[in-house]
Amino acid sequence: DGITEVLARHGENLQDKFIEIPCSEDYDSHKRFEGCTPRKCGRGVTDAVITREEAERMRRIAERGLSLGGSDGGASILDLHSGALSLGKHFVNLYRYFGDKIQDIFTEEDFALYRDVRQRIQQRIAQAFGISSASMYLTKPTFFSRINNTEAKTTHDEYWHPHVDKVTYGSFDYTSLLYLSDYTEDFGGGRFVFMDAGSNKTIEPRAGRVSFFSSGSENLHRVEKVHWGTRYAITISFTCNPDHGIGDPVLM
Repeated sequence: DGITEVLARHGENLQDKFIEIPCSEDYDSHKRFEGCTPRKCGRGVTDAVITREEAERMRRIAERGLSLGGSDGGASILDLHSGALSLGKHFVNLYRYFGDKIQDIFTEEDFALYRDVRQRIQQRIAQAFGISSASMYLTKPTFFSRINNTEAKTTHDEYWHPHVDKVTYGSFDYTSLLYLSDYTEDFGGGRFVFMDAGSNKTIEPRAGRVSFFSSGSENLHRVEKVHWGTRYAITISFTCNPDHGIGDPVLM
């Protein structure tokens, strides 16, 4: 593991922390969009964009949705955009599978909060990277995750492998995570780790904390295995390519 440095401790309340790092060449193999494609790369953390109360409400949306299904293994996914929901070893489409019952699970207020949170995170990323938020588009996959220490049953449960978002999902240019539970209080393990040459830089999740970064190889990362408890987060991803854009989820 080499040297580990903590970028953000769970007990801290960080206004804005941003670290600029040189961009990788990953963006060169994709179409460039002036005023959006990263020319400045880096990673940021803030506890000042989403309140803990809003994070709690977002977690309740995740809990209600995931109560309809859940993986047999340790990692469950809920994607309100596509309707993808972990169920056993597979995924189902929430909207088709549950039909009108969805109205009993989610409210218009839930979806309005989701949109509002997404917009504020988008604006914060645009500000940090010096781009226009209007040139960024939400992209897929954007999803809630629930991770516990249940043994992995499929490759989807193996969330701990190092990866690069731009390589895994070609559309990603900027990635963000909004944490919905607290490291050491709600779960152990499960820290977010940037894997730099010679050292690791970790972020300890805290409800309401947003971490965000340019999606290329300059930000190779992984999530530690969760040892106990349950870790909730939502991954919200952005692209510069309007062809890969998706809309906000709508209550079917």
